[in-house]
Amino acid sequence: MTSWLQWRPLGKQLAIVEACLIGLVSGLSAVVLKQGIGWLGSWRLQSTEIFPPLLILPIIGFSFGYLSGFLMEQFAPEAMGSGIPQVKAVLAKFPIALNLRVALVKLLSTILSLAAGLTMGRQGPTVHIGAAIAAQLSHWLPTTPEQRRQMIAAGAGAGLAAGFNTPLAGTLFVIEELLQDVSSITLGIAIIACFIGAVISRLLGGSTLMLDLPINQISTSLSAPEIPFYLLLGLLAGMLGGFLNRGILASLNFYQGMSLGLPTQVGLTGLGCGLVVALLPDLFYNNASLREVIVTGSVSWQFAALAFIPYFILTIFSYGSGAPGGLFQPSLVLGSALGYVVGTFEVEILHLGSAENYALAGMGAFFSGVSKAPMTAIVIVFELTTDFNLVLPLMISCVSSYLVSDLFAKGSLYQRLLDWYGYKLPQKDFFNDSLVDLTAADVMQREVETLPSNLTLEETLMAFGRSHHRGFPVLRDEKLVGIITQSDLDEHDPTLGSPLLQDMMTPNPLTVHPQTNLTEVLYLLHQYQLSRLPVIEGQKLVGIITRGDIIRTEANKLQGQTRINGQQNSSYLVYQTQAPATGKGRILIPLILPLPSANHLTALIKIAASFAKTLDYEIDCLYLMPVASGVALNQNNTRNTEGRRRLQQAERLGRELKVSIHTQIRLTHSINQTILDTLETRNSDMLIMDWQVWHSTRDHMFGGTIAAMISQAKCDVLLVKLGNGTQPKNSLTSQRRWLVPVAGGPNSRRALSLLPSLLNPGGEVLLCQVFPPQKSPSQTKTLKEGMEILTKAAAPKIKFPKIKISPLMVCSASVSEAVVDIAQKGLCDGVVLGASRESVLSQVVGGNIPGAIVSGCDCLVIIVRGKL
Repeated sequence: MTSWLQWRPLGKQLAIVEACLIGLVSGLSAVVLKQGIGWLGSWRLQSTEIFPPLLILPIIGFSFGYLSGFLMEQFAPEAMGSGIPQVKAVLAKFPIALNLRVALVKLLSTILSLAAGLTMGRQGPTVHIGAAIAAQLSHWLPTTPEQRRQMIAAGAGAGLAAGFNTPLAGTLFVIEELLQDVSSITLGIAIIACFIGAVISRLLGGSTLMLDLPINQISTSLSAPEIPFYLLLGLLAGMLGGFLNRGILASLNFYQGMSLGLPTQVGLTGLGCGLVVALLPDLFYNNASLREVIVTGSVSWQFAALAFIPYFILTIFSYGSGAPGGLFQPSLVLGSALGYVVGTFEVEILHLGSAENYALAGMGAFFSGVSKAPMTAIVIVFELTTDFNLVLPLMISCVSSYLVSDLFAKGSLYQRLLDWYGYKLPQKDFFNDSLVDLTAADVMQREVETLPSNLTLEETLMAFGRSHHRGFPVLRDEKLVGIITQSDLDEHDPTLGSPLLQDMMTPNPLTVHPQTNLTEVLYLLHQYQLSRLPVIEGQKLVGIITRGDIIRTEANKLQGQTRINGQQNSSYLVYQTQAPATGKGRILIPLILPLPSANHLTALIKIAASFAKTLDYEIDCLYLMPVASGVALNQNNTRNTEGRRRLQQAERLGRELKVSIHTQIRLTHSINQTILDTLETRNSDMLIMDWQVWHSTRDHMFGGTIAAMISQAKCDVLLVKLGNGTQPKNSLTSQRRWLVPVAGGPNSRRALSLLPSLLNPGGEVLLCQVFPPQKSPSQTKTLKEGMEILTKAAAPKIKFPKIKISPLMVCSASVSEAVVDIAQKGLCDGVVLGASRESVLSQVVGGNIPGAIVSGCDCLVIIVRGKL
């Protein structure tokens, strides 16, 4: 009873209370953000009166920008950008952090970046902050997964409502952009949170609750001859809004290709914005008031045109740098400038209306073209002006802008940003279709307890007594012939003696195939009142599926978890970055505590990058954090700061080496299973493991991970033992002479075919074959075959003069001693070893030939096991 009380889901009354709390905190956060930006921004403006703007603005831009990037990189990389794509991803059940830590870092970093002069707005961050606060509250209070989604969306809407003082727009944003849900509970929670957020923002931002505070006192009207000009405004706004979206994506790619950390990236962007703004009229120094200056008609159309061009370009680079800030404010500024120019053109021709009216309509039109949310755009501008006469011009320009923008940049910008980061939002209703695409193979238990058909009654009773299962498949010659349940045993008449199991079982049971849809499995279980169904291929039993398996799958799907190969996924994704997908294959590098040093990791990544470049592969860096089996993965609060730093180091190195490096951090109950699952789901072609890390920890924590990967991983497996001592021994540029013991077999041949990826100009390969003392050394067929394989493999990959390949014949009673002796004498800089039999390599940990070579050599050693 106690545990039930602790996890009671939200009732309607509690949902209303939480919505009020979300609105209250979101409103306060928006006020703090606004006041913080205003205070630092005022100090920045005052400094231009003391120091030359061309000096002080770039300095402030770089300093504040660098500090903003540092905060994000160190404490919450999820705080980058506007935050709306992250909110959409969380609502789609992607495992992206959204909590109080993210909210605080977003708040502080946004204040710094906008005070630095970057041309972005604060309204996008208020959406992110509101959603993060709501997510944190939903963890503290008992909520179901669907209620949590509603609360997060309501928090986002409350943030927008508080940022603009527009409660209707905040509510509509939830429905149009985030949830696409108009159920009564979703709508009710959103309305309450948005209203309270806007009220708090107004109360603390002024002395009145009146909602008719227009940003100007312009009288708007629409006459029929003006309609073509509003259509023209929509056309231009849609076209330029689409170009802005494409420019932002190009800017992200531009920064991705630079070898800069996030602090330097944002700092340099702040410096650039400071330089450009310092060269413009002093009205540009204050981004917050630029829109009002244009809309009120205080400037000429030439000034509006001048404002549009640099603001457009600076917005693209500001957002692409990863700085925290949104696109709402820039869209309104650009739209007002564009509208003012079009309006001035119309007034000169028709002498109708006013340029200010077009500036207001342009705000909504440009925002509609950028965000692809025309209804929200119309309502935002309407609530800002409270002018009903403006609704029709807004509808004409916003809808036309929306339609035109989609021709230049297909789909929502936020969706395209998510695609760029590697998150594909589902195209259908996630909750209603949770079982439609699953099959029996996705849910079934593959490890099945079975009983042979010739067991006696006593042996069968003992088997039931030892197991918690209440039914077993019955096999004869490894083929399914029946099923026995507890009820079958209960129905047996004791007076009939002691029959065999085959006499008591239910023969020819109902079965399904691995490809059977899960909805059909559920129907069969219900229709025939069964508790389990065997899964067969031909007559071979490959798994079993129970009602409990389906219930767990449905619950896991609602929690955003998955099943892989019929087993509960043994890991939980807590951090992920995606580089551009450029390669034809993938290399997986698993990492674990104790994490390698910076130099150690650099050497390992460079080895992987050498293979990636020649084989056209990408690299996945997977940092695994073991969690006790009794602890829920999605409720674990283990810190991963150091892991993120190492992965960020790997990303920077990837940019330097021009190799795509993707990163993940996963909490896991099973190290081995998680690596195997990742190899399968990422379609990896190669697994590279650090010998020092995995060999030293295998017996204590990981159940023989090296042996498990060698025996189970289907891709190429490379065990890398970096040289002892100083870094140069681990640098590929220092590897001039490679020693390759040849013994024939597929692994040895694979080692030879991979070696050219590591070769340097002027390098030499020593193909070594060890002969017993009683046999005279001579070039054997194996040695000649090795030279042919290496020469053929090197030809298409090596662009420098032909490498030197030298045979080396050694007499020794021990292969490992001979190789170690050559290495210790300094005759080679690195050893590449391919085992002749898988069983030999799988016993590396036991001290066989590869293990002895690794232990005895101080140089770089790479052990290769080819694809199974």
